[in-house]
Amino acid sequence: MKKNKIFLYTDGGSRGNPGSAAIAIIVCDENKNIIHEYKECIGEATNNEAEYIALKKGLEIVAGICRDEIYCFSDSELLVKQLNGNYRIKAPNLRDIYYKIKERENSFKEITYNHLSRDNIIIQKCDKLVNQALDD
Repeated sequence: MKKNKIFLYTDGGSRGNPGSAAIAIIVCDENKNIIHEYKECIGEATNNEAEYIALKKGLEIVAGICRDEIYCFSDSELLVKQLNGNYRIKAPNLRDIYYKIKERENSFKEITYNHLSRDNIIIQKCDKLVNQALDD
């Protein structure tokens, strides 16, 4: 069922930096009901790469659900500030993923990137999914 508004929560992490890495995605509808959860080990990556890969995968997932308003949330201040144009991307390993995300933005009418603290309950749930993926 297509939606007009989606809330996308993403997290990525690695054990070691770089090290074994995983991503987690939670998709909520306009009523903040969870409609999809996803977790995956992605091999070896840095924490920042995992955050970027989680967002890229999350946008791929929500493209099949909504093409209108996408509200993205992450506990990675670096990710959010780089995507909002507040910080430059200095790390070459993030540039390719950044450009793929920016290209994916064209699939939606409106997209915003928002920073949330790790105290947020859905961000905490994403973090648990990342750790579950790494433990599996």
